[in-house]
Amino acid sequence: MPLDQTALLIELEPVVATNLERHLSLAKEWFPHEYVPWSDGRTFDGLLGGEAWLETDSKLPDVARTALIVNLLTEDNLPSYHHEIATLFGRDGAWGTWVHRWTAEEGRHGIALRDYLTVTRAVDPVELERARMTHMQAGYSNDHPDEILHSIAYVAFQELATRISHRNTGKATGDPIAEQLLARVAADENLHMVFYRNLLAAAFDLDPNNAMRAVTDVVSTFQMPGANIEGFGRKALSIALAGIYDLRQHRDEVLQPVLRQWNVLGRTDLSGDGEKARDELAAHMDDLETQAARFEEKREARRLRLAKK
Repeated sequence: MPLDQTALLIELEPVVATNLERHLSLAKEWFPHEYVPWSDGRTFDGLLGGEAWLETDSKLPDVARTALIVNLLTEDNLPSYHHEIATLFGRDGAWGTWVHRWTAEEGRHGIALRDYLTVTRAVDPVELERARMTHMQAGYSNDHPDEILHSIAYVAFQELATRISHRNTGKATGDPIAEQLLARVAADENLHMVFYRNLLAAAFDLDPNNAMRAVTDVVSTFQMPGANIEGFGRKALSIALAGIYDLRQHRDEVLQPVLRQWNVLGRTDLSGDGEKARDELAAHMDDLETQAARFEEKREARRLRLAKK
């Protein structure tokens, strides 16, 4: 029988406790200040009378700078994310311990990224702060605020997408320090993905049809949590054209590996709407394949046109 939301929380709590213990045994302590080249910094203009930021101060490629800003602004909305998962999962027991631990780890990412960008003068600090204010005031709301399975499915994919975005952004910077920092952040995101992936695997065993429906709903409407960043569409396109995060990576490196872990195509415990949801998912994955191939063709044609100029 399908479980209600309270029953799901209760049934999954031992799984949360086990995976929390696993997470804590694997998570490595690290310190944001160790990834920032502080000696490169100098005072900005303003109250302390330093030097105004200039475009020439940044040593990063434009697309890497764009990706870093998107990544940081996404991390900045942590108060909204915390509110959403704390409201859904609660603040007690293993669920509450995980919520607070996850929030603490995610908070470290924003600290480290902002310090790096500011100290290295990679971005205009005034524009960055204005963008932070705008984005945080817009906030973030869960598309399925009362649905535990949808929410767990979403973060399982989203954490892996974030890991890939951070790693590829680091490589795109051409800066070994930035690459080390973003690899360290990505390692955290991978552990978060494994936690949520394992949790939904247990949910599949408890309530396979509703878990399958949740996965299909999330995959078919997936958007990154920073999708409401001002100018996100334009920024996402430039990031995709650079191969930092595109539809091919989303399909083949985010969706497919997690779906394989849950064995969604090979499950024999689905019926009714669960079977229907799996068929919808398979069709959607085929459609994503078509879209990804089309984008790759257009990107290659664009590259060849630019090469001739």
